[in-house]
Amino acid sequence: MVDERARLEVRTLGEGRIDSPLAALLRTGRTTQHYVDESDRVLLDDTVSLVAARGVPVDELPGFEPGGPRRKIFFDPSKTRVGIVTCGGLCPGLNDVIRALVLELTNHYGVRRIFGFRNGYQGMTARYGRSVVDLDADVVAGINEYGGTILGTSRGNQDPDEIVDCLEQLSVNVLFVIGGDGSMRGALKIAEVVAERGRRIAVVGVPKTIDNDIPYIERSFGFQTAFAKATEAIRAAHVEATAFPNGIGLVQLMGRHSGFIACYAALANNDADYVLIPEVPFSLDGPGGFLAHLRARVVDRGHAMIVVAEGAGQELFDAASSLDASGNVRLQDFGRYLRHRIAEDFAAAGVEANLKYIDPSYTIRSVPANPYDSVYCIRLAHAAVHAAMAGRTEMVVGRWRGRFVHVPISLAISSRNLVDPDGDLWLSVLEATGQPPVFA
Repeated sequence: MVDERARLEVRTLGEGRIDSPLAALLRTGRTTQHYVDESDRVLLDDTVSLVAARGVPVDELPGFEPGGPRRKIFFDPSKTRVGIVTCGGLCPGLNDVIRALVLELTNHYGVRRIFGFRNGYQGMTARYGRSVVDLDADVVAGINEYGGTILGTSRGNQDPDEIVDCLEQLSVNVLFVIGGDGSMRGALKIAEVVAERGRRIAVVGVPKTIDNDIPYIERSFGFQTAFAKATEAIRAAHVEATAFPNGIGLVQLMGRHSGFIACYAALANNDADYVLIPEVPFSLDGPGGFLAHLRARVVDRGHAMIVVAEGAGQELFDAASSLDASGNVRLQDFGRYLRHRIAEDFAAAGVEANLKYIDPSYTIRSVPANPYDSVYCIRLAHAAVHAAMAGRTEMVVGRWRGRFVHVPISLAISSRNLVDPDGDLWLSVLEATGQPPVFA
């Protein structure tokens, strides 16, 4: 153990004695899941067996069940019927997941009957009259080259009893739900009804959210494609901003509660002067507010580039918000509001402003997955099939610490993955933009 620890030590030239210019950005000195304090260490081993092999007590270490194929499975493939449904908003990679599920089930497990339910949970509810699609290798051939979902989707809750009625009528043994937070809540209700009826139907989720806000999952599929596509909008807005006197580029990106797309897209371009996200409250007005800082920046440098997440600044609105079909709060349009406030502020100060506003939301979520996400989708689908055929249920597949794992649905919907204002991602954004930690 001593030799192994010594082998991992990094040589230092001596003790640091000079105050760092970045010290003000380090607001806390504690380790979280998003930041490791300099006084801490990152464990070399990430599994119980590896830790145990070193003679360290592991009895109470928490851990996820690993994903992957099992030596024994629960369902007889020749008698297994499978259903696949896609729910919620579009996201790059949906067709990749559908295709990979079908090919894994047919080519490696020998499942002969796979149903595709149209338009989300509506396709499993009788009153909508949606047809059911038979899925096989020929049907899914090449669909990964296109955005969207060949099964269609919808938002809104449906009666889980009616959905389980549908599964029973079709003798479905396994249901794969590809969707986000609301879809997984629906999947949990379906699994609960299945359990109440004493049926043996596995309900397994492949979690989808373009915002990357599912907890206990390192990266949701489609996220990398989304922020890569978002960089094109930032690049265009930056070109516009630098071409005109006192040019201002303003890009609003997806991110209802989590600013991951805004952060990663801004870092990828490194052209943004400001990034505003839901996790970091800010003030527009006053000498320390955003507008005053922006105006000074434009007067001094001649242009500015702003990236905002759609959920940023919601605390600045007084009007009560309604709910959408999925039960989510309807957001106020902060991008348009900010555009108006910037124009108003510059006019009041007698300063010229040439502002260009871009909102590429639907362009981002409707594109095909990039190669990285395509691979990730395939691997998630494989893990989902292995789990379901082994009899696992009420769970989603994901990757944690670089490994594919099984996460109970109840845990996956228990909270929301957020950008930590004290984490290393936000610190990188502050370093890249040069914006102050707080606008107040």
